[in-house]
Amino acid sequence: MSLKDRVTEDMKTAMRAKDAQRLSTIRLLLAACKQREVDERIVLDDAAVIGLVDKMIKQRKDSITAFQQGNRPDLVATERAEIEVLQAYLPQRLSAAEIDSAVRSLVSELGAAGPADMGKVMAAAKARLAGTADMAAVSTAVKQALMK
Repeated sequence: MSLKDRVTEDMKTAMRAKDAQRLSTIRLLLAACKQREVDERIVLDDAAVIGLVDKMIKQRKDSITAFQQGNRPDLVATERAEIEVLQAYLPQRLSAAEIDSAVRSLVSELGAAGPADMGKVMAAAKARLAGTADMAAVSTAVKQALMK
């Protein structure tokens, strides 16, 4: 079963359970998938759906920061609940040590020598680690690896 099919099945389950919060979040995800399919005239594979989920989680984290600054704990709680639902569709994340190891191997493969090569290393890291690692953590690991 593809990830998109799993999301659709989870939507049906949430409808039957009358779980409004979960249903709303799943519908947002399906709408984003459908929008991208229509815009780009493609059928999304699992990697593309994972990319969308990552993007939606990042948007919610940014919203949480803004809502905390605006002293809106009710909206912060809503965004955190949505993140919790969305994270169920992501594969197991790499640990910090695994990210470090992958970045070091990429740096040696590409022959990167200093901070000027960060863009090249990040492009390769994004292609290899997308969906399995938090790209902010990857960026930090790349900076540290290139500073040595």
